[in-house]
Amino acid sequence: VQLQASGGGLVQAGGSLRLSCAASGLTSSINYMGWFRQAPGKEREFVAVITWRGYTTVYADSVKGRFTISRDNDKNTVDLQMNSLKAEDTADYYCAVRSRLGVQGSLRMVLASEREYNTWGQGTEVTVSS
Repeated sequence: VQLQASGGGLVQAGGSLRLSCAASGLTSSINYMGWFRQAPGKEREFVAVITWRGYTTVYADSVKGRFTISRDNDKNTVDLQMNSLKAEDTADYYCAVRSRLGVQGSLRMVLASEREYNTWGQGTEVTVSS
């Protein structure tokens, strides 16, 4: 499967952006699609994830209530609607796929680990000016 992320840009604090990740290829291998981000000088961190089938979502505490992840199986896309953006949301945002279905242990802890994801798209840059 291949992933193409888009939608990044420059926005003022308090504003909104919508990121999109388009999947192509063997999309039947997708069980979870997530978003991660990496700010300059920092490690990559989990943002949100959604099941490819079903409606389970998990969010990082830092974005809960402000970001919404959604998917469109007909278009093979997963979007990340980001509202009330803050300067600390500035980062490169990456979408990723986890093909493995099973989860051992805490769903939240497992899906928040970037090691669980086997396919990554290129980053899309989000800059929030304060």
